[in-house]
Amino acid sequence: MSRRGRAAAFGLLALGCAALAAVIADSYGTSVASQYGELRPVLVASRDLSPGSVIDAHDLGRRIDVRRVPASFVPPDAVAAVGDAVGRAPAAPLPAGSYLLDSQLEVPHRSRNGDQPEIADGLRPVEIAVTGAEALGTGGGSPQGMRVDVVVTTEPDVGDDGRTFIAAESVELLALSEIGGAAGGEEGLGAAPTWNATLALTRDQALRLIQAENFARQVRLMPHV
Repeated sequence: MSRRGRAAAFGLLALGCAALAAVIADSYGTSVASQYGELRPVLVASRDLSPGSVIDAHDLGRRIDVRRVPASFVPPDAVAAVGDAVGRAPAAPLPAGSYLLDSQLEVPHRSRNGDQPEIADGLRPVEIAVTGAEALGTGGGSPQGMRVDVVVTTEPDVGDDGRTFIAAESVELLALSEIGGAAGGEEGLGAAPTWNATLALTRDQALRLIQAENFARQVRLMPHV
């Protein structure tokens, strides 16, 4: 057999082996699924989580991972979505590798001591990055405890310039801190300062703002009137 013929034969043999391996893997996966159930997403602590440490959207990939586990191994109250954990904190220490369970997470309680606003029932503290928040302090005093609207500007799409809308109306501002100044050289030409704002939100509001923070062009706060 010529060199070219041997090369073609080896190529066909390799393709056959690859196809056989795929069939075996698929058969094994089907067998596992039939025995233990379909794979389901669950949240797992990738680092030790201490009691009272509030979970935010930025913890995904840092302190929390999403894993797919056969249904028969998933605890009944395992948390499956990041939005269900954001703004909540472990009630007891959670070692790395533990499932995040709904029964183990609680909304941190705050009392009106000093400048700390109380969080109403059904709300949770959620931290998001915003711009333009310096306007909140122009009236003097601390903006903590004031009611604000969260305004989102979407990225432009083909054929339009994006849109601006209120994603959360009249929510309570729990804390505000500047995390970055204007960048880009000459004053007035750089990016707007960035702030961390902690807001008291419902679960649905938290999910909307987490998505906006990840994909929108701009998230701003303005006093609610």
